[in-house]
Amino acid sequence: MIKEQRYVRETAQPKRQTIPLAIGAIVIFCLLILRLWYLQILSVDQYRALSENNRLRFLPVAASRGAIMDRNGVVMVSNQPSYSLTLIPQEVKDAGAMMDHLAALLGLDRNDMEERWQKARGRARYYPVVIAIGLSQDQVEIVEENHLRLPGVEVAVKPTREYRFQQSAAHLLGYIGEISEKELSSEGYAEYDPGDYVGKNGIEKAWEQELHGVDGGRQLEVDSRGRVLRVLSETYPAAGNSLVLTIDQRLQEAAERAFGDQAGAAVVMDVNTGEILAFVSSPTFDPALFAGKIPTDIWEKYLKDKRHPLQDKALSGQYPPGSTFKMITALAGLDAGLVNESTTVNCNGTYELGSSKFRCWNRHGHGVVNLRRSLKESCDVYFYQLGERMGIDRLAAMCSQFKLGEPMGVGLPGEKRGLIPTSAWKLKRFGKHWLPGDTPPAAIGQGYVLMTPIQLVSMVSTVANEGTVYRPHLVKRVVDADGKVLREFSPEILGRVAVSHANFMKVKEGLYAVVNDSGGTGAAARLGDLKVAGKTGTSQVVKMGVDRKRQLPYEYKDHALFTAFAPFDKPEVAVAVVVEHGGGGGAAAAPIAGKILRVWADLKKPVPQPVHPANTKLDEPGPAAVIPEQQTEPVPAEDKSQ
Repeated sequence: MIKEQRYVRETAQPKRQTIPLAIGAIVIFCLLILRLWYLQILSVDQYRALSENNRLRFLPVAASRGAIMDRNGVVMVSNQPSYSLTLIPQEVKDAGAMMDHLAALLGLDRNDMEERWQKARGRARYYPVVIAIGLSQDQVEIVEENHLRLPGVEVAVKPTREYRFQQSAAHLLGYIGEISEKELSSEGYAEYDPGDYVGKNGIEKAWEQELHGVDGGRQLEVDSRGRVLRVLSETYPAAGNSLVLTIDQRLQEAAERAFGDQAGAAVVMDVNTGEILAFVSSPTFDPALFAGKIPTDIWEKYLKDKRHPLQDKALSGQYPPGSTFKMITALAGLDAGLVNESTTVNCNGTYELGSSKFRCWNRHGHGVVNLRRSLKESCDVYFYQLGERMGIDRLAAMCSQFKLGEPMGVGLPGEKRGLIPTSAWKLKRFGKHWLPGDTPPAAIGQGYVLMTPIQLVSMVSTVANEGTVYRPHLVKRVVDADGKVLREFSPEILGRVAVSHANFMKVKEGLYAVVNDSGGTGAAARLGDLKVAGKTGTSQVVKMGVDRKRQLPYEYKDHALFTAFAPFDKPEVAVAVVVEHGGGGGAAAAPIAGKILRVWADLKKPVPQPVHPANTKLDEPGPAAVIPEQQTEPVPAEDKSQ
């Protein structure tokens, strides 16, 4: 009996010890079952999505932008790598905290990052969002060093622009910048993404669809730490097409040097094709700065500069053409039979019409002048009288044949139309009738008349080739990445001027006298071995009644203009120069045109070929290669008022 009781106690004790363990095991097992049920049943959709997101990543690969070359194949704009910072939404638990951390770590603008992040809302969560651009090499290295502590943060490489000649032709070439929200929602940008670079001005904007290319990308499988396991799919980027411009970079740089620090514009054009050989707007700017955030001090410097370096003066600058316009007035008068080469006018320094008195720039007068002399010495009185006899509408009709008063269609954004007034225009614009006193100023390119430098060079080109108005253009051809020509552009004729050869020659001979005859106002453009014909002009910013003997503020000084073509006997090239607030056209603009034409002529000369020693006999020395000196003949003093 005692033994049985001892046995029961000995066996009951282990049972009491195992019961709690069993209960604990059952509870734990039940909890595991419940957790498994929660994960597998209740949260299956959520975790399936997270699983997919955690293993997939899309890595976009930006296409290289097409190059821009001059007419000789010299690369003016190419590409260089630029680093951007991206966040992958699916891998960043707290984007705000991550951006705070990155701002402190890399010295980035926190507000700018937040703005970029919000702009990309609604996109696929595996697609990287660009939150900063233009990272330095040091910032890239910091990101790489801290990569494991920055989940979802990646450095992307995108091509940005490299301007080989720095600020040269900046207004023509334009610049690129990050795509805006407005552009993203615009037609033509459907395939673009936030953070992409697009053309913002100039050639870069006008030819964006050709230059941009097609981006590619890789679909990657990664582990939980962001390490690439394999490439699931890959689309290779297609580089953008390249452009061959009509510009000659050598002539472009020469024209820019000729301007120096002065403000204004110059356009050089082939008179027989409309190809633009040089396109200058001075002063210029650095287009590379616009790919990122422009430093505040530089931006303020651009904005405060009275010379307006950001304005494309060649395309959108509208100026009274001054006496350069007299070639139009002369052609209109000849064509109407109102004057001929023998018609004379006595200039005593003023012309009175009713109660109005119009002054000639030469207050002492030019005496008796005919057509040739009136052009050579730029006599205002001759053209006052001719304009008054002709009337504004007949003068405007001649301008219409030259396609003035409307955009030339050069193919760049922002081109202005200028203004050629008519009696109907004034009535519509001001509700007033055209008065007889309105015509004399218009006849000498003042009053309401406005023209752009593009129109000025087209005008003198049309006179040079005797009546064919070509559309000025900047692109010769489009080529693909392999150099295959995709499109080539031929000269386009906008219209023809119905004026006889004889009348064109009478005006052209007057323009030749401007540069080459004694007393001509354009003598500063005279070149010894190249016959230049041209016309000076001075457009007034303030009325002639203002005392010009005293020193005027910069913004009140006259604009200086000069238009020319060469060679006189067989014209090939035309140039138009506008120097803002430069004073007299003969003193300020003509010398610039002369320097440009000097370089153009020198570039036309064949390069002397050196004699190979193997082809030269030892006892008969070969001819020395002589390069002609680039000199001009001395020119006589000229009147600086026109």
